[in-house]
Amino acid sequence: MAKKSSLGSKVFKAVLIIVLLAGVVGGYWAYNTIFKSNIYLDGKKSKLLYIKTGSTYEDLLEEMYEENLIVNHASFEWLANRMDLKNKFKPGRYRVLAKMSNRELINLLKYGKQEKVKLNFNSSDRTNGQLIEKISEKLEIEKEELEEFFDDETQINDKTGLNKETIRTLFMTGTYELEWTTHLDDFIKLMQAEYKELWNADRKAKAQKLGLTQSEVMVLASIVQCESGIKTEQTKIAGVYLNRIKKGMPLQADPTLIYAVGDFTIQRVRNGDKDIDSPYNTYVNKGLPPGPICLPYTQAIDAVLNSTRHNYLYFCAKPDLSGYSNFSANYDEHLKFAAAYQKEMDRRGIKR
Repeated sequence: MAKKSSLGSKVFKAVLIIVLLAGVVGGYWAYNTIFKSNIYLDGKKSKLLYIKTGSTYEDLLEEMYEENLIVNHASFEWLANRMDLKNKFKPGRYRVLAKMSNRELINLLKYGKQEKVKLNFNSSDRTNGQLIEKISEKLEIEKEELEEFFDDETQINDKTGLNKETIRTLFMTGTYELEWTTHLDDFIKLMQAEYKELWNADRKAKAQKLGLTQSEVMVLASIVQCESGIKTEQTKIAGVYLNRIKKGMPLQADPTLIYAVGDFTIQRVRNGDKDIDSPYNTYVNKGLPPGPICLPYTQAIDAVLNSTRHNYLYFCAKPDLSGYSNFSANYDEHLKFAAAYQKEMDRRGIKR
């Protein structure tokens, strides 16, 4: 009986050892599969992974494998299958970290924890083409889709009530944090929400008092923005243009000629520019141009709505190019200021 008991004990110990070894091996395998980093970034701390809308699970795997992100494909796919990544991953822009485990990466993709993009609009954004380039560079929206929208008068009007020229008034300056996968319709709705927030009851009332539509205020503000970035100057300049509009005089705004020429590096407008055939030539055409010549900041918009009351009809940049201007109520005085400015431009060698 003692021998049988001893044999049984040995068998039990052997089985126990096997179980323990299996547990250790299994635990080690589980650790490597679930918790240990399985990412290769060639020494980098992180890398962006883009998964396009409409991608299949196979597309997802192919994208990661082509980028050599995953070290052990088998362990990743084993856990991905058990976490149902195939049916639950979300398209987006993801930041993959070098220290990530399979589980962390799967959860990142499964719950759509995108890293948002920052899209900034400022006064250097002037044309529809520039807006299209900027948006398509930052978001998943294809350039062709944007071009089609910006060129479709009916679609623009149906969605925004604007046209191909005034559509630029919808874009407020500032920095926006967006998901890379934001669709065009959602993007337009965001811009409309920002526009609505700007145009509160107070600003609407002021525009109405001036006899201008919201779009017209934005267009005039864009001209003021291009003339000067100084708040006190902007309110005075806006006052000049409003005085000219009331008297039926052409605006004769040099920034609109630069816009018409299409060369935004121009520092000096020449007389020949005044003959250019363009609806943005405010020397030839009376009233406001058909659209904004840049995206104005809120300060410039408020400068129009709260313009300084005076009797000036002319202004010219001061020769020191400080951003300030000399203002005149009569043309003869204006010509003297203009001559001094042109002389300084010649002295500095600024020909264009």
